[in-house]
Amino acid sequence: MGWWRRRGQATRFEWYVRGSFYSQIALSPLLVGFLVQLEVTRLALTVVVVGFVALTAVCLLLVRAGIDAYLGLRPRPTALILTGGGLSAAGAAAAVAAYPHPTPGQPDGPAAAILIMLALTYVAALCAAVRPRITLAVVLACGTGIGLISNGPAAVALVLLLGSVVGAYRVLLWMLGVVRELERARHVQAGLAVAEERLRFARDLHDVVGRTLSVVALKAELAAQLARRGREEAVAEMLEVRRIAQDSLTELRAVVGGYRAADLDVELAGARALLASAGIQCRVIGDGGDLPAALQNTLGWAVREGITNLLRHSEARSCVVTLRCVSDVVTLTMTNNGVTGGQKVVFGGGLIGLTERITTLGGTVSAVRTAPDGFELCVELPLPVGAVAA
Repeated sequence: MGWWRRRGQATRFEWYVRGSFYSQIALSPLLVGFLVQLEVTRLALTVVVVGFVALTAVCLLLVRAGIDAYLGLRPRPTALILTGGGLSAAGAAAAVAAYPHPTPGQPDGPAAAILIMLALTYVAALCAAVRPRITLAVVLACGTGIGLISNGPAAVALVLLLGSVVGAYRVLLWMLGVVRELERARHVQAGLAVAEERLRFARDLHDVVGRTLSVVALKAELAAQLARRGREEAVAEMLEVRRIAQDSLTELRAVVGGYRAADLDVELAGARALLASAGIQCRVIGDGGDLPAALQNTLGWAVREGITNLLRHSEARSCVVTLRCVSDVVTLTMTNNGVTGGQKVVFGGGLIGLTERITTLGGTVSAVRTAPDGFELCVELPLPVGAVAA
């Protein structure tokens, strides 16, 4: 049974539903032969069984196509519906014509038994392919036909039996549809999880590499200028470039490993040192040491993105980072000068990634130009329930 265990729950349930339909329909030739064997001749019995074999084959195909249509895998099998209905009607007419009168001692006669089995076989297949109201109309027609050649209780019993069969099979089909929807949702959820992880990795990679490459470009340009002038400081600048690249490589490995977090105090200290090495004054107002770890991590990424934008898109000479907690909101503001170009702020990949991080925690991100050549990045985050603002 290893092959069965390797199948998913949805596949196994679908096989169970299909097997329930197939098993009832496949038994029809045997059941009808058993019911009428004592009332008809051997030749007539052979004709009846062969006819039911043909009807069973059509109904099995109808069930397969009907379930596929119910699941949206193919169109409704109209040709099989009409073929099965035609065979059933022809069989019923032949049975009534061949046995218009019941056998002595058998009040219902072979015609009634054949009609009942025809109805059970075709209705079981039909309910998988058409809407319930159409199937119920066929059930009532079958009950009426039995009532014309048999007594009233037999017709009522047949209608109740067919109604039970239709109800049970429609419930099975509904359950199969729900299971398939859950299976599709599970696959979609898995795909979204993979996509989200890719976005997270891309965000982290941008934040780690973007800032470092900006600093490396500045330091390398400075070293080149110093080297042209024959200054010894060029060697120190290139050694600093190597150190920054090595630190970035360590951070990149942490990102790939999936365990890297941005600590707010470390990022603030790193921002001061990094900007100082680029000749930019940086002042930090406030302290986030008492904030929850999740907020510190997110604000640390905000500081990193702000410094990256400052180095890449401005010729800043000064930068001020302000962190304050008012009521139940934490606000991080980063301002700098030296911005050139138009007044409109365009959100690139970095700011978009930062916005995604912040909005998942219920916060907001804004970026605006300030006169005359300034830029302000503002991040607001709500404090979690139970946290106390310092």
